[in-house]
Amino acid sequence: MVELIRTVGAYRCVGLYEVESDMIAVVARSGPAGPAHPRLPITQGLCGAAVRSSSVVVVGDVAKDPRYLTTLESTRSEIVVPIVPPATGAVLGVIDVESERPNAFTGDDQRFLESCTSVLGRHWE
Repeated sequence: MVELIRTVGAYRCVGLYEVESDMIAVVARSGPAGPAHPRLPITQGLCGAAVRSSSVVVVGDVAKDPRYLTTLESTRSEIVVPIVPPATGAVLGVIDVESERPNAFTGDDQRFLESCTSVLGRHWE
């Protein structure tokens, strides 16, 4: 799934993370290098912020956001979209996309990724 999202969206790096109690763990990743943070508490990072708020997090310049945890030094912007199955309403995971360009993510990107998380949410359970 992450490879398909990466290809269709022409993204540099896509990660799929699962919420495990109070942690977030990588399930799959596509792009350069492995995850620098394969597991992290939901209290940390942009992924944690998306889980805690149950909402999309878009950061146009990660260098200016204190929540950002460095994965690749060349990352300039990031979008994290929570996976929330309609049946439970609880965040089960997130899709995390990084770009080497500042302000790389548009409303179209957000809508595309939300449609992906909608499909994942219906089939995750």
